[in-house]
Parts: sequence; structure tokens; C-alpha cells
Amino acid sequence: MNQPPVILITGASRGLGRGIAQQCARTGFSVAVHFSGNEAAANETVALCQSQAKDAAQKFIPVRGNLNDAAQRKSFFEQTLATFGRLDALVNNAGMAPRQRTDLTEMAEESYDEVMGVNLKGPFFLSQMAARYWLAHPNQSLLAGGYKLIFITSVSADTASVNRGEYCLSKAGLAMAAQLWAARLANHGAQVFEIRPGIMATDMTAGVKEKYDRLIAEGLVPQMRWGRPEDVGLAVEAVLQGRFPYSTGNVIQVDGGFHLRRL
Repeated sequence: MNQPPVILITGASRGLGRGIAQQCARTGFSVAVHFSGNEAAANETVALCQSQAKDAAQKFIPVRGNLNDAAQRKSFFEQTLATFGRLDALVNNAGMAPRQRTDLTEMAEESYDEVMGVNLKGPFFLSQMAARYWLAHPNQSLLAGGYKLIFITSVSADTASVNRGEYCLSKAGLAMAAQLWAARLANHGAQVFEIRPGIMATDMTAGVKEKYDRLIAEGLVPQMRWGRPEDVGLAVEAVLQGRFPYSTGNVIQVDGGFHLRRL
């Protein structure tokens, strides 16, 4: 029985990460479901993946760790390699909003440090570990077109929200991280992509649902609907399946047309 490609997805216990994990399961990949604190939710994602798996050879495991902690990052990365014996793709999906939305003039350094640590520093250094592994194992990816490094960012990478500036800064930095790793790995059998979701229906936006329901109805999003986790999952699948063989460093907008400039 052929071994399926192995995908490590951070923040896969819920939201966009769960949607990505389920799509990977349906496509025939094995998945390491990373989570930080909610073990029950991670186990639920694992169960959902198992129920939708395409092949009996696929495996799904939860791996725990705080992205902002170097030792914990190393631990769950090594657990993934120890369990599966390989890594074909890393999807940097995990992220957090500030615990409290505040005006830029009131932003606390503690909030800045926490959000930047989880959303930018953690994914960057996790990507560094993946890159080192891939450079040490050239031409061994089971994915079409080689290894894949995917950054899930946000329209906040280039859309200012002055009451959550630390989040916008972290996503803008993550967009540059995608460019940096794309340039570094382009001639080493690894492709890098940024997937930039728009206004998505997840736990993170549940508290502002009424506000965005109104804005979407007023035309903020040209396609006139919320984004869903499966929308991002399908974009990730296209990358993992090698649908962009002559591309790297691309920004794939999954935002219903939000990014369009209109008069």
C-alpha cells in the first residue's frame, strides 16, 4: 500500500484549520492536527478526518504545542516526523486575534508580543524547521511538484483595522515571510504560497457577526456572502495537488472579491 503524503496543519482543531484538515483527508493525505489547548476539539477534528479518509493507509494524529514556545514547537514538529517518518507540506494556519480590541493609542505591549509571537514568530521558525528537513531530504516529496509551504494570512495583511493593529502587523509580516521562504526554497524542490482569506465564518469572527452581516449585505464583499472553512480548504488542496507547477510566492485571494478596488 502506497504511503500517503503527510501534511502538518497548525491550528487545526477548529475553524479554518479544521476545514483544511478535512479537505486533506478527503484528498487522500495523512494529517498531523496541531492544537494549542483544546484537546477535545483536536480529537474531534481527527475523528472527522478519519470518517472522511479516502484510503485506509491515511493516518491522523493530534499534536500539541504553543507556537510561541520554541521547545514546544520543536516537540510537536519532531512528534510529527516520528509518527509519520516524513513531512511533505506545512500549512501555517494557526493564529489569534488580540484578546481585547483597543485603539492603537491604547494597545498594550503584552498584547502585541502575544499576537506577534503566535501569528508571526511561531510560523516563521516552524517553517525554518520544515525547510531544514526538506533541504536535508531533497527530491523525496510525495506531492506533485515537490514540498509545499503554505501561509494562511488574512485580508488584514493589507487592510488596516486601527482597533486590532497587532493582528494586522502580524499578518503583514507573515505575508513577507511567505515571500522570503519562496525566494529561499524556489530552486530546492519546494513551493511556497500565501493564501489570503477574507471575512470568514469562524469562532474568531463570531463576536462581530452582526456587524459583518450588515456590511456584507451592503456590498463590502462583492460575492455577498461570508467565506467558509471549506473555501480555504479547496485552495489549499489545489496547491497540494500541484495545480500551480510554475508558480511560487503567489498570493491566492480567497475573499469573495473583497480585494477589488471599486468606484
